[in-house]
Amino acid sequence: MHLRTVTLIAAAAIPAQAQQTPGTVPGTNSTSGYQLISPLVQPTLTTGQIQLMELEGRFQQDVATGGGKAFASWFAEDAVTLSNGKPAVLGRGAIAAAANWDPKDYSLTWNPEGAQMGPGNDMGFTWGRYFGKSKDASGNPVVTTGRYITIWKKQPDGTWKVAMDASSDAPPEPGACCALPKP
Repeated sequence: MHLRTVTLIAAAAIPAQAQQTPGTVPGTNSTSGYQLISPLVQPTLTTGQIQLMELEGRFQQDVATGGGKAFASWFAEDAVTLSNGKPAVLGRGAIAAAANWDPKDYSLTWNPEGAQMGPGNDMGFTWGRYFGKSKDASGNPVVTTGRYITIWKKQPDGTWKVAMDASSDAPPEPGACCALPKP
């Protein structure tokens, strides 16, 4: 199961016009390639978008320190996760059983590219890129990257939980299919 992690500062987000335009975003952060901004400099962000991005930030902080256990705690009881080539994982209990990594062994980060709140302000989604870092049995670094979408749902008690998390691995680098392993 590929999972992801967020790198956010407070209520950071990509400008709405950049969310719809692929390519380089002016003023990007050189380490992530994404511009992290505040509602103070991007007044077109809606209150709903800001709220969802703040949720992503708190989600990220918990996962960075608590690993898989923290990841699973953000899901609703009836949540679903979808990953490349794997069956759907249904329910928080099953998600928790699959998300059993220690943050010392696996680093999951993600960069949200945007958010949208539904008209009732009780559901919304965020999307972006994720990055997983670990080591193989020989101690060599293993990095997985891809795209994700998280669907958030307001619970009856007023808290927000993840209703669905879906990810798709990035395609291999050009020519990677035909390269011989290096000694």
